[in-house]
Parts: sequence; structure tokens; C-alpha cells
Amino acid sequence: MAAVKLTKNELKKQKDSLKRFQRYLPTLQLKKQQLQLVIRQVEAEEQELRRKQQALRDRLQHWIAVFGDEIDLEEYVQIDHVETETGNIAGVDVPVFKELDFKDIEWDLLKTPLWIDKGIAALKELITFDAEVAVLQRRRKLLHDELRTTSQRVNLFEKVKIPESKENIRRIQIYLGDQQTAAVVRGKMAKAKVVGAS
Repeated sequence: MAAVKLTKNELKKQKDSLKRFQRYLPTLQLKKQQLQLVIRQVEAEEQELRRKQQALRDRLQHWIAVFGDEIDLEEYVQIDHVETETGNIAGVDVPVFKELDFKDIEWDLLKTPLWIDKGIAALKELITFDAEVAVLQRRRKLLHDELRTTSQRVNLFEKVKIPESKENIRRIQIYLGDQQTAAVVRGKMAKAKVVGAS
């Protein structure tokens, strides 16, 4: 704890700091709760996407086993770009998945099997799930980082700054009270000397 001046100005400064800390603390606690809630929602959304992706894979598994050796679908599906937007959650800029664009690849309809359209559509859907999950993971990481910072600030205010300010105020008030009592005693002694001298 840094040494504080034992003056009325320092007392006012410490009281102002205490008020400021007590005013900001509820806001930080609310932000912490909001971040925790949003992180749980993002995790649930990510689990739901993974569940849907696995369900699609399970539905396609027997189909791929039958037709998968004939042709490599990845030649026909290439990502052009992932489009995201920036959203704001509790003061944190986070990515929000918008869409996934694929390159237009043409194939010879006479040389490819009839099921290739369905296979390409399924592969695009799986890749889109992967892209959405990746964006959610980035969002979750950013939110976790902000939660850690906010938790540190809440702890700083609750466990350090507010108790420190209260202790400083107590020490200054005791010192100023002692000074005031000493001044009164000196005044009475001086008065007694003046009355005794006359």
C-alpha cells in the first residue's frame, strides 16, 4: 500500500475514489454476468451445430460408402471466401458468420455420375458447418479473453481498491481527529496560561 498524505485534501481525494470505485463495480459485475451468459449461449450454439453436422455425416455415411470411391468430390467444391460481420456483445467486437461462398466449378455432365449434384450439395453443407463452428470458436475465445479481463477488474475493485480506500480514509480521519483534539488541548492550555498569568 502506498503512503498517503494525512491531509483534508487527501481525505477528499480518497472519498471521491471510493465513490468512483463503488459506482463502477456494479457495472463491471453486470458485464461479467452478461459475458458468462453469452459464453454459455455460444457454447450451446456450437454444440448444436456440431450435432447437426454429425447427423448429416451419419446420414451420408452409407451413401458415401457406396459412391465415394468413384469420384473425389473435393475437386468440385472450393471455398471462395467466408463472409462475416462484426457484432458487439458487452462491449466486445466479435465475428458473426454471414455466409460462405464457393467457387463456381463446372463439370462435364456426361462424364460424371448422376448423384454428383447431391454429393456436392452435402459437402458444401458440411463445409459451411465447419466455417460456422470456426467463427463461433473465435467469438468464444474473444469473449473468454474479455471475461478474464473483466473478472480481474472486478477482483481488483472488490479486493484491493475499495478496501484500500476505506483503510486510507480511516487512517486519515483518525490522524485528523487526533490533530483536532491536540489543537483543542493546546488551545485550552494556552488559555489557562493566559488566565493564570493575569
